[in-house]
Amino acid sequence: MIFNIQRYSTHDGPGIRTVVFLKGCSLGCRWCQNPESRSREQDLLFDPRLCLEGCDLCHQAAPEVIERALNGLLIHREKLNETHLAALSDCCPTQALTVCGEEKSVEDIMATVLRDKPFYDRSGGGLTLSGGEPFMNPELALALLKNAHQQGIHTAVETCLHVPWRYLEPALPYIDLFLADLKHVDDARFKSWTDGSAKRVLDNLQRLAHAGKKMTIRVPLIQGFNADVDSIKAITEFAADKLGVQEIHFLPYHTLGINKYSLLGQPYNAPDKPLDDPELLDFAQQYAREKGLTATLRG
Repeated sequence: MIFNIQRYSTHDGPGIRTVVFLKGCSLGCRWCQNPESRSREQDLLFDPRLCLEGCDLCHQAAPEVIERALNGLLIHREKLNETHLAALSDCCPTQALTVCGEEKSVEDIMATVLRDKPFYDRSGGGLTLSGGEPFMNPELALALLKNAHQQGIHTAVETCLHVPWRYLEPALPYIDLFLADLKHVDDARFKSWTDGSAKRVLDNLQRLAHAGKKMTIRVPLIQGFNADVDSIKAITEFAADKLGVQEIHFLPYHTLGINKYSLLGQPYNAPDKPLDDPELLDFAQQYAREKGLTATLRG
């Protein structure tokens, strides 16, 4: 299942790219900017700012789930099923209610990707799989990567690598670049902020390095989690000494995705202000360069 296809991207690998976003992730990062990507199933988003007073179309479409209350809509999300989501997918005239996620065939997805092949060829771009975590849908990810590879299209994957190795391994021959998250090397800190295992991620990173796969390491810097000198040094040293990568990107924390949580009826448990520490960001870049890495700061 996918939830978006973004054409003409220039921030998700080299050149001009088409990014296919797959639903599903095995982590629960507090700061996740795409919470609609976490579930492998469809999600219902509601923006009350767009809701028309007096409109009753959504209640008519799914009366078991949607109630019209005095202060707006009351959504019984615990009752949602595929039938309700199908009924609600096209019922709202203002898009106050939207359903995130759709099943698309490999052929349909690749038809969109191939529309821009001339731009890939001229710019050194290609296809990037993102998410969520693309390898939570290993069969779809493999099919798309193999198809793109056969079409002579450069392939990249944005991944947290928090999946079993058997999900990754079949796709390795068809991936030109891994844009791989390295959030922390401390397992306890990693688990408390992501509900996952740092060991699984570190093991997969080392397996990719051993397989000779090209990787760019990405480090989201979040205050209270890893935006400190000791964490940055440990992450950078692992990237340089254990993985032998050449490039690392530091991504300062921002709050651009915070509104999505209210659309999903979920709490937001990360800092409510962006990271503002120029001195620390300068240190991160300088230390990475001292370790022989090309360091980039990305907004």
